[in-house]
Amino acid sequence: MNDDRLIELEIKAAYQEDLLQELNKIVSAQQQQIQRLEATCQLLNERIKSLSTEGAGGGESIDEVPPHY
Repeated sequence: MNDDRLIELEIKAAYQEDLLQELNKIVSAQQQQIQRLEATCQLLNERIKSLSTEGAGGGESIDEVPPHY
């Protein structure tokens, strides 16, 4: 009876170890994706700032009503 319990515990530990490794892979992939998204957001923010400064200096606003209205 004790051998059966020991074997069952070893099997559960092996499954938990496999699950932990799989979860680590998933977390690592998610972290990489978060870093890519943060870099993209930073790039987009820089582009928006550059467009808003160009629009203000050029006399033409993004929100300006077209002349045919």
